[in-house]
Amino acid sequence: MTQHVLFVCLGNICRSPAAEGVFRSLCPQVTTDSAGTSGWHIGDAPYGPMQKVAKTRGHDLSDLRARQFKVTDFDSFDLIIAMDQSNLEDIEAMRPIGSETPVRLFTDYAPQTGMDHVPDPYYTRDFDGCLDLIEVSAAGLKAALDLD
Repeated sequence: MTQHVLFVCLGNICRSPAAEGVFRSLCPQVTTDSAGTSGWHIGDAPYGPMQKVAKTRGHDLSDLRARQFKVTDFDSFDLIIAMDQSNLEDIEAMRPIGSETPVRLFTDYAPQTGMDHVPDPYYTRDFDGCLDLIEVSAAGLKAALDLD
């Protein structure tokens, strides 16, 4: 059974901390974390506008801090969730020989949306739309992991 899930985006200040916050609200029994494939924001809190939108929906992200994805994450997590194809490719490029840890796109758990990635609201400025997609994907992930 999957007990440790890592959510990964580029900077770890918008999408992946929001995904972590939403999923830990849905599945408090699962250990979650988030990371970025870049090191631009290490130690930073999630981006203010994302925190604000998440808080209005009952997801507190204030305790989260950005960190960079590392190769040891393949050993520490049962499942790694990427927010888009570029980050998935960056994660896979770091995969150690012999590692079988699954890496999936978050939107794979929300096929009904027709989306193949979670758009980055840092650039699109659509924090509500991003969180809508994250909430649907998180519910799909919970169902796929049979965590009811």
